[in-house]
Amino acid sequence: MLDQKVVKLLNEQINKEFFSAYLYLDIAGYFADQGLDGFENWFKIQAMEERDHAMLFRQYLLNNGYRVHLTAIADPSKQYDSAKAAFEESLKHEQYVTASINTIYGAAEAVKDYRTMQFLDWFVKEQGEEEKNAEDNLRKIELVGDKGHSLYMLDHAIGARTYSPPSLDLD
Repeated sequence: MLDQKVVKLLNEQINKEFFSAYLYLDIAGYFADQGLDGFENWFKIQAMEERDHAMLFRQYLLNNGYRVHLTAIADPSKQYDSAKAAFEESLKHEQYVTASINTIYGAAEAVKDYRTMQFLDWFVKEQGEEEKNAEDNLRKIELVGDKGHSLYMLDHAIGARTYSPPSLDLD
């Protein structure tokens, strides 16, 4: 049996992960409008990963006998005045998600919920990778700038990203 506070936080995390997917689809739309198909692809794949994360949290709750409570997803729409601004938003958001997962982990630890802590270990590692990717992409944008041939080349390189579903076993 899971602690009710942990269950509540896990349910909230589902919504946050779906919001992340919406946010990244919105950023993908910005890049589509700019004609930067590689960046658009990168963020569409990022959105798919975030959707997968939401589904993993959902399945964890279901596997432990808890009802999932879905709530409305906030409108993620933002106006970006540059590629750099979009990548800055991505990094800021990943740091927010990391803090949220750390909060759940801390709540599970406080009640000695080792099963949930073990489940969250994958997400802790994943968030390290997510923040590093966001930082690396931002650094690259800062290096090449928001216009010209270098941006086009970076768009092409980043666009090579392919989707890989997560390999977290919940059985």
